[in-house]
Amino acid sequence: MAETHQDGGGTGGDFDLTQFYQIFFEEAGENLDQMEQMLLNLNLETADDEELNGVFRCAHSVKGGAATFGFSDVAELTHQMESLLDRLRRHELQPNALMVDVLLESADASRSLLARHQAGGEGDALPTGDLVRRISELAAGGSPAVVAPVVVAPVEVKLPVPAASITTKSTRSLVITIGPLERPEQADAVQELFRDIPGLGDIKVLPSDRKDTRVFEVETGSTDEDLLDLFAFHVSREHILIKTVDADSSNIADPGYGLFGGAPALTSYADDPLPGAPLAPLPGFGFFDGSPGAPVSSTSATSSAAGVAVEAKAAIKVPVKAGAGASASQPEAATIRVAISKVDQLINLVGELVITQAMLAQNSRALDPAVYQQLLTGLADLDRNTRDLQESVMSIRMIPMSIVFSRFPRMLRDLAGKLGKKVDFVTQGEATELDKGLVEKITDPLTHLVRNSCDHGVEMPAERLAAGKSETGTITLSASHQGGSIVIEVRDDGRGMSRTKILNKARERGLDVSDQMSDADVWQLIFAPGFSTADVVTDVSGRGVGMDVVKRNIAALNGTVEIDSAEGYGMKVSVRLPLTLAIMDGMSVGVGGEVYILPLSSVVESFQVKADAVSTVGQGSQLVKVRDEYMPVIELEKVFQIPRFDQERSSDIMVVVEADGSRVVLLVDELLGQQQVVVKNLESNYRKVPNVSGATILGDGKVALILDTGALVRRSRH
Repeated sequence: MAETHQDGGGTGGDFDLTQFYQIFFEEAGENLDQMEQMLLNLNLETADDEELNGVFRCAHSVKGGAATFGFSDVAELTHQMESLLDRLRRHELQPNALMVDVLLESADASRSLLARHQAGGEGDALPTGDLVRRISELAAGGSPAVVAPVVVAPVEVKLPVPAASITTKSTRSLVITIGPLERPEQADAVQELFRDIPGLGDIKVLPSDRKDTRVFEVETGSTDEDLLDLFAFHVSREHILIKTVDADSSNIADPGYGLFGGAPALTSYADDPLPGAPLAPLPGFGFFDGSPGAPVSSTSATSSAAGVAVEAKAAIKVPVKAGAGASASQPEAATIRVAISKVDQLINLVGELVITQAMLAQNSRALDPAVYQQLLTGLADLDRNTRDLQESVMSIRMIPMSIVFSRFPRMLRDLAGKLGKKVDFVTQGEATELDKGLVEKITDPLTHLVRNSCDHGVEMPAERLAAGKSETGTITLSASHQGGSIVIEVRDDGRGMSRTKILNKARERGLDVSDQMSDADVWQLIFAPGFSTADVVTDVSGRGVGMDVVKRNIAALNGTVEIDSAEGYGMKVSVRLPLTLAIMDGMSVGVGGEVYILPLSSVVESFQVKADAVSTVGQGSQLVKVRDEYMPVIELEKVFQIPRFDQERSSDIMVVVEADGSRVVLLVDELLGQQQVVVKNLESNYRKVPNVSGATILGDGKVALILDTGALVRRSRH
């Protein structure tokens, strides 16, 4: 990763913060994504505190990290967002659509700024002055009497956390005790914060009875949490004790050391207690009520509860992922970041292990079980453990569909606003998992299908009302497992497709169509290159580029696309994909001296026939009748030009395979069995071969080709 030229802030003169840049960029991206989702799901009429607090925490986390690493432009922007969100969560302002829009824009701008920093500062700087001004106006608009939010100074501020931590609140009097410390001079840096950060407040030193402890009197408008965040760069949070000074008292409350609840201040605390006196615990050990770290019971919530709560907060460090909601039911996820290349290498090694295990199993079949019982038992255990290991490793690459689904709410919101439509977006089955390689390749086709539903499917509000529908359309994106495949559906309750309109467009383009075509065949016409039924070409769609690419991309993943539509009621597009591209269940068949693998998900049935059951029609094509249905017959021996040394033998076993909604019959010599095979990419190791999707290595070390059933079905049509 390229190092940026930004000043890393710094908690020490020779401490290099650049080693943490990548982690910060990843976590900041996650926080911005989470904030965007929360904003999109925010109910402006009934927004509750937890929703607003969740959005605020995300902005606060990004701001704190950006300030720490010296990315002042990001810190300034996110600080303004935080100021607005702080007023919203304190109910000083009522959230509205304009606020959500500007916050979403700011999240996008923050991503761009972070991407620029990640690239080492390359590219033009993104101007954010207008955004900052608009957010400031919105933040000040609710109550003009409130002081305008403090704008962070440019890069000249070299502190780890700039004025972004300041919030405009009424001034409070506090007594802050820091200690015990091995190096008490660390606490002196706190005074510099108040001197260098404008508006933070005033601080003065109070006498302390302990050499390892510092006591300060502070006048500030910042929250306890903000102060803890600031001080944490110099001293540990568990060594910080914050107490509010009683305004009615003429004396400043002693910071206290947690000896006894409600005890008077100890003004003569000596370094060494008197002989025979009970030993008093040092601050921070939590031995007595009211001390740092002591649990606060609900019954003790008296007038001093605020101070005790701050003590507990300062002393107890609970790791909670920012923005995830700090509750006991949602602990921080125990995850690690691993490079995709390492996972791919692990999968390849497990694939080789599967091949080796298959070889051992095949070579051990001739062994006498009575003589080699222990060896065969070990091989059986190896078989079971290899399969378990393979499933576990494959699950590492499986990621939930929510990763794909999460990008559509924002896209639909913007698109519907541009088109003047009202659209609700519903997702189902987000937890359904798919191989990462497939997820990356399916995102673009799904994006096009969702945009099509919004642009062509959902009608304008007035048109929907005239048709007796609600003015808000619904687009549903769902994912589910069906057999060895995953089915992703894009549904809308819009106008649907017009059979007549599609046939007329097809005739205009010279396609061979007829009025007797089935609906399924008519819907497939929209996948023809350049085909479009849009009356007006817009910057969204209408050029006839897209649906053919969608089908081609999905077919490249060994998937299929099906369309179902009812004019006036909506349409549904179903995408069926294999769960993974790395390992698959297959049926091995023999033709001559060769072995081929058929994807088990495509195999429907197999049976033996006599030669006279096959009928020959025009141009040498063959058909076979299977339960009142005629299917085309494909002889693999002729397709792959396999030499036959046993001239007396003929192919008499038929395997029915299905792809693209059609079925064909493959003529083979024998069925060798079912097995899991490791898919090897033939193009990267050799070249593209017609009717073949890949290759695998069998237990005896031979290479077997994996047949492309979709290509074979298309071959039968032509």
